[in-house]
Amino acid sequence: QQECVARGSHSMDKSITLPPDEIFRNLENAKRFAIDIGIRIPLIYTWFRLRHVVTISMLQEADGDPLYEISVQEEITARLHFIKFENAYIETCLDFIKDHLVNTETKVIKATGGGAYKFKDLIEKKLKLKVDKEDEMSCLIKGCNFVLRNIPHEAFVYAKHADSEFRFQTTHPDIFPYLLVNIGSGVSIVKVESEDQFERIGGSSIGGGTFWGLGALLTKTKVKFDELLQLASKGQHTSVDMLVKDIYGGAYGSLGLTGDLIASSFGKSATADKEFSKEDMAKSLLHMISNDIGQLACLYARLHNLNRVYFGGFFIRGHPVTMHTITYSINFFTKGEVQALFLRHEGYLGAIGAFLKGAEEDNPNQYSWGENYAGSSGLMSVSPDLNPMQRARSGTFDMLEMDRLERQLVNLPLLQDPSSYIPDTMDLTEDALAREYWLYCFEEALDGVVKRAIASQPDMPEAAERAEKFRQKYRHKLQTLRNQPFAYGSLTVRSLLDTREHCLNEFNFPDPYSKIKQKENDVALRYYLKVVKSLEELSWEQRQFALVRGLLAGNVFDWGAKAISDVLESDPEFGFEEAKRQLQGNTETFYTQTIRGGPPHTCALFFVDNSGIDIILGVFPFVRELLGRGTQVVLASNSGPALNDVTNGELQILTERIAAMDPVIHSAFKEDRLTLVQSGSSSPCLDLSRLDKVLATVVRERQTDLVIIEGMGRAIHTNYYAMLSCESLKLAVIKNSWLAERLGGKIFSVVFKYEVPPKH
Repeated sequence: QQECVARGSHSMDKSITLPPDEIFRNLENAKRFAIDIGIRIPLIYTWFRLRHVVTISMLQEADGDPLYEISVQEEITARLHFIKFENAYIETCLDFIKDHLVNTETKVIKATGGGAYKFKDLIEKKLKLKVDKEDEMSCLIKGCNFVLRNIPHEAFVYAKHADSEFRFQTTHPDIFPYLLVNIGSGVSIVKVESEDQFERIGGSSIGGGTFWGLGALLTKTKVKFDELLQLASKGQHTSVDMLVKDIYGGAYGSLGLTGDLIASSFGKSATADKEFSKEDMAKSLLHMISNDIGQLACLYARLHNLNRVYFGGFFIRGHPVTMHTITYSINFFTKGEVQALFLRHEGYLGAIGAFLKGAEEDNPNQYSWGENYAGSSGLMSVSPDLNPMQRARSGTFDMLEMDRLERQLVNLPLLQDPSSYIPDTMDLTEDALAREYWLYCFEEALDGVVKRAIASQPDMPEAAERAEKFRQKYRHKLQTLRNQPFAYGSLTVRSLLDTREHCLNEFNFPDPYSKIKQKENDVALRYYLKVVKSLEELSWEQRQFALVRGLLAGNVFDWGAKAISDVLESDPEFGFEEAKRQLQGNTETFYTQTIRGGPPHTCALFFVDNSGIDIILGVFPFVRELLGRGTQVVLASNSGPALNDVTNGELQILTERIAAMDPVIHSAFKEDRLTLVQSGSSSPCLDLSRLDKVLATVVRERQTDLVIIEGMGRAIHTNYYAMLSCESLKLAVIKNSWLAERLGGKIFSVVFKYEVPPKH
């Protein structure tokens, strides 16, 4: 770490830590900059990073040779890197950036915010870059639209007295219209109707600057903004404010006023002959300004018939008292009809908007973006007692990283109600028992993941060192989530898995299971024709039962489940028939829940799971049966690797090899009745609101009327309660003892949900 000296008399001003590996990593590769200069300065830069990707290519068929060849190549992809710091440190930070800014092609830095003019000469002098100023309000709106579209769980409701204070919202398919209340020095209220259509419909001069200025006068100290908030969090406003009960002796029922409602801010200070504490005055002041802003927002929301109001600006800062007071005010004045929403990354909106304006020639809106959990610092704790200086320190540096995805992600068109769809079955932020179990589970599995990562790169001597860095990074993330489960939005099994994948990629382990998958695919292919032949010898009814049992037995083979990986490590010969014997449940009724001789479906969309036995001996025979009934089939597989899940690249090769053996698959594949499409996901779980746009198009064009979702990650951890507008089949084998008990079963119990949407 590098220590930089900054000006100021306060102890926290004397030095700030600038670790280049974290805060400004890859700054030398930066291609474009944007900066939003207010009281805090979010800086954003983009750089094109080289990442390792696993590629596979088919080999000529020969006995004993592997099916395909695995190689690791480098691929260029774009990443956005955001940092945020106090403007008191601007010279120090600019010096640091200048010292590390090499080989940059950019000559311009986009700037917005009130300080863009004030610091223009300083930035140009220090960085030798031309400052190009952008309109503050349009940047703010552009940035807000961007985070609402691209970051799931970006917006949240704050509920102070609930078990989980943060209630995160899922990404809404249509984010417009909404009201944005931006609270900086003053307040701007903006109605946003579309990507480019917005209007400032009101505002107030009483905002964050008022709180800071009056706070400094009342407390007779030159406090920092965060320190004033810290004082407020410890105060009792009732010492200073006059309440309804102070005037009327209790509630005023006929007017619907409760006794503890503030009747007059600072009302007691006019008559009380005593000194008031700094904490109490700060708390009263915060309540007064927050209530005023809340009521103003309500009036404009009602006037324009809007029920979504987002609050942003440096005044919010994720501070619990501020968010609670604004939420209370909104609920009080609208009786719960208008929702007060806050943003995890509200401090970055202006910088993002400025960046997007400078990047329009790159068409950033043609892509979707995803938060990189490995490089982002999460939402900090709201408890002032947990770490009293954490809030002020985190104000010094805060990070967000986003990776450009190579495709646009959209909703599955078959979701019954996209606006109410929640991918995850269990919210660990609200379920303390489940949270503790899964955090322990992922920590316990860490040694095995490290071992697997090293083994996947035997020819790279530095792999062990990188794997150890991965271990430290992921363990640190787990510790953060144990203390701050809300750090990256709702904590779920999906987010824990995704964070692990992001950390593996960060240290260039793109696919630790690639060689295992290759071996298991080779073995399973040898048995494919034998399985098909045995199925063809059965009666129709027996075959349906056998197909379902085969599909479920195949799903047992999952290296992501510790109970299974332990068996596979100790007994590599653990086979398909043994898996069938392990299944728990009344499987004899399964085939009767499928379609008994009715008209065939037009098209089935099948979200597949694991490589090897699962896809080859479980899924393909089932697909073969659907094709034989006249149903088109779309197989949707991961775009990128995750655990031992089959990827689209692997599935292409497997399908070609199976087609070479099986005339039914060959003709269907050749005639496009069997289609392979990327899901757009690189996760063991499945978010049906973020799928490849190409897949959504195929689903519509093929008039898909059956969706099959397979596997624990896709059908239990996610989508267990997903409501679709067509028939669906969700199936998985429970390979975790704790989860099986939670659901009232045993390990290897099966989930087989055949659902028909209600007729309207």
